[in-house]
Amino acid sequence: MTSASPAGRREQLRDFLRTCRARLTPDDVGIATAGRRRTPGLRREEVASLAGVGVSWYTWLEQGRDINVSAEVLDAVSRALRLTEPERAHLYLLAGLNPPADTARARDSGVTTELRNLLDTWSPRPAILRDRAWNLLAINDATRTVFGYDDTDHNCLVSFFSNARYRSMHAHWESVAPAVVAAFRADAAHFPDDPDFGRVVDELGATSPEFAELWARHEVGAPVQAVKAVHHPEVGDLIFDTTTLVVADQPAWYLELYNPRPGSGTDEPLARLTRSPAPA
Repeated sequence: MTSASPAGRREQLRDFLRTCRARLTPDDVGIATAGRRRTPGLRREEVASLAGVGVSWYTWLEQGRDINVSAEVLDAVSRALRLTEPERAHLYLLAGLNPPADTARARDSGVTTELRNLLDTWSPRPAILRDRAWNLLAINDATRTVFGYDDTDHNCLVSFFSNARYRSMHAHWESVAPAVVAAFRADAAHFPDDPDFGRVVDELGATSPEFAELWARHEVGAPVQAVKAVHHPEVGDLIFDTTTLVVADQPAWYLELYNPRPGSGTDEPLARLTRSPAPA
């Protein structure tokens, strides 16, 4: 939808708002009426009143005129029209704004059985489910065995700096650390109002001088970990390709899947380490 021309988006915005207004009745929103109404649904002035905006402004919005809109006003219109979360996001896109992430829904929703089964099925290869602030939501047993995570680990970045076992196994920890911090800063910049990023920074800033020094550089970079190398104390070097996928119904969640890098000789020691047949 965002690839459509501005004129095309405004035309779709007009039709979308009219449709949403027409499907509501005064009773649905608690408006008392008298006599018969010539048209179904709410009137424009009723939607404007419910949203707390001017009738002329709402009329211009519904007509698809080229006007400036704010997130606050779009949220008010969404509430007035009783839009669902997908419809609210659609309204944002048609109005030319990036829809806000539905963080409340993501935080309140538990990890589904299907996702946990996927993580477990990925074993003996490591798999991680995290949120956008790199908080760990779920991991499989292979992640614990291969990367040294345990039940005290709650955030990928915090573990990168504070988990002694993980650090000791990371083959290139010192050279990779600046890129990891730069990638976290780039992610944080997309969500300036999300307090989770601030909590991670505050926690690490108070406990890790290394992180504090790197964070003070204000370096910004692209996501890293396309290749992850560890030196496991039991089986030696393990090298993985990393694939990160967005969970469709939880766009603030990311699934990181680790696969033995072809030609690296990782399959056999990984199978010995996890006591499973080598992955096909």
